[in-house]
Amino acid sequence: MKSLLWTLLAIALVANVFTSITLSGVTQMLVSVGTGVVVLASAAGLYVLRDKHSG
Repeated sequence: MKSLLWTLLAIALVANVFTSITLSGVTQMLVSVGTGVVVLASAAGLYVLRDKHSG
């Protein structure tokens, strides 16, 4: 599960950078919002699944 979340995080970050360079206007904004949601969701999932160390 963690590997899937890390993969989604990396793909969404790369897609966001790529669309920022290549797209413009409303299309760029909508894709950025979509990839931003994926980044936040995968980061939240990774935070919930983190290993908890005692001490």
